[in-house]
Formats: sequence, C-alpha cells, structure tokens
Amino acid sequence: MARDIRALSKAQIQEYFESIGEPKFRAKQVYEWLWQKGAKDFDQMTNLSLSLRDKMKADFVINHIRVDQMQRSEDGTIKNAVRLYDGKIVESVLIPTDTRITACISSQVGCSLDCNFCATARLKRMRNLNPDEIYDQVVAIQNEAESFFGRPLTNIVFMGMGEPLMNYNNVLAAIEKITSPEGLGMSPRRITVSTVGLSKMIRKLADEDPKFKLALSLHSARDEVRDQIMSINLKNPVGDLIEALQYWYQQTKSRVTLEYVVWRDINDKPEDIDALVQFCKQVPTKVNLIEYNPIDDGMFQQADFAAVEAYQQALQAVGVVATVRRSRGKDIDAACGQLANKNELLSES
Repeated sequence: MARDIRALSKAQIQEYFESIGEPKFRAKQVYEWLWQKGAKDFDQMTNLSLSLRDKMKADFVINHIRVDQMQRSEDGTIKNAVRLYDGKIVESVLIPTDTRITACISSQVGCSLDCNFCATARLKRMRNLNPDEIYDQVVAIQNEAESFFGRPLTNIVFMGMGEPLMNYNNVLAAIEKITSPEGLGMSPRRITVSTVGLSKMIRKLADEDPKFKLALSLHSARDEVRDQIMSINLKNPVGDLIEALQYWYQQTKSRVTLEYVVWRDINDKPEDIDALVQFCKQVPTKVNLIEYNPIDDGMFQQADFAAVEAYQQALQAVGVVATVRRSRGKDIDAACGQLANKNELLSES
C-alpha cells in the first residue's frame, strides 16, 4: 500500500524529490498544498507538471477525511460525521456564539474509557487518529465557519470522541501543524486539550512546556463518587490529580479549567460542593458548570438549578471563577457527552 505523503516531514519530502531528480524547492510547494491549502489530491497541485503529479500518485496517497453527513442545529451548531480513509467514522462539532466559533475535535475512533455518563464510552476504542485526520477536522470546520457564518474559526477544543492524552504523540503533532505558520497558523492559546485525568500524562505534558490550555473533566472531587462514575479514578485518585495539576501550574503558570456536571442524587449534596471548593483551593483553576445532556439513560439526571447555583456561589465566595455553561446542539446529539455515531451504536446493540 502506498504511503500517505502527509506522514512525511518536509525534509523527507525533499529527500524524495532529490531521489527522483527534482529540485528541492518542490518540497516547499507540495508542503504548502498539503498543509496550508488543504489539497485533497495531487491533481490540485497545479504548479507541478502533469508527469510529476502522476509520479507522485504512483508513489503516495493523501488519506483525506470526508464529511459524510452534516447536521445543523436550530441554535446554529453543526455536527459532522467524518469518514476516515479506512471507513471508520468520528464526529466533530462547530459551536458558534456571538463572539467566537469553536471546533470540538475528536482524537480517537471510539474510546477505551468507560465514563458512565458519556455516549462515546459505549463505543469500543478502535484506533487513534493520525495527526492529519485531526488536522482535517479543523480545516473542515474552518471552511464551514467561513461558508455559513462569514467568520473565521477562533478556538479549538479537544473534547470530542476519545481521550487526547491516550493519543499523546499524534495530538501534539496535530497541534504543531495547526499552530505552525506552515499550517493554519492558529495561536496555541486558543486551543484547549481536555482529559479525564491521567495524572502521569498531565505531568509529562507539563514538561513539554505547552502553550495551549488544559481542561480536566472532573465531575466530583470525592473519590467515592468519582470511582463510581469514572473508573479511571481508581488508578488516578483525586489526591494524585491535585498533585499533577499543581505540577502543571508550576511548570506552565496556566490555570486549569475544570469541567463539572452536576447530577441529581449523585454529586449535588453540600459535601460534594465543599469537596470541589477544597480542590480549587489547592490548584489554580476556573470551573465550568455544565448542563447535562441525556444519553437515553435514566441513571443520570440534570440536578435542580438550585444545586448548580449553590456550587457557583460557594466557588465564587473563595475567589474561583465559576461559569454556568448552557449546552448547544442538543437537538442533533452534538452537545457535550453526546458524541457517538448512532449507526455504530445501533450495529453493536
């Protein structure tokens, strides 16, 4: 099978051209087509001769994604069902507001974690996404932002399908391309990587001196609760997370955003609120209190708004920024926790 040319560095592409007797500057031309202009096939590379394009077609492929289905919510949110070169499907979401347009990007096909409240967790993890497949999702949403809203993409969140820190190298490689002047040239400060809390990987990431932001899907600061709803906590208990996030702040001086859903009879008690307040006193954070989006499961129900307000007031009382986030795209299953290709779910049930 021919190699995907986007798996090669610019230096490797240069070596290829030298090996077939072409000038080195061809590498720069091709690299621009691949990463700045989003070429999906070699025929689009019109500043190359037909014979050279044919030669490249024989030696390489471009495994570009295809948006199989696009759904638009009544609130403007767009959900893409993205077909990969091997036929597998992931989902990505464009989230518009008055001031920004955010791309919510997937990093894995399915997920190997089993957070009970998340639809993606019902899919087995099939494979990691390659850097170019992550990059292509961003480009597709960038094009949709321009086409449907006449505005540029402003922010990227790795909060789609999969756990980004379990696809560590490919996620970092994709971010490097997204932020590079030779790629999309986006500011890393406008990118947020979200994790369920892999303490060891948070520390490793901190040592990379990243310029992007980190978010933690926490949902409880009590081990006895978090163990029940997120089994990853059994190996990454709250105390370990606190130490890892303290190390993150020590290395990066960047506050962590805590993502926190409040459920009825699960984490809506005074002791739950107090535990989160104590957590935030130990780690420089801000908190997003997120509206829950049902996944056809009676176990998890949105808490009364009074409980959410009690969280917000308790956090604000100790100087923690706490924002209540309303979900977008619920009518097309594009909201937080709802991403899971329904055709995949139906085929497995």
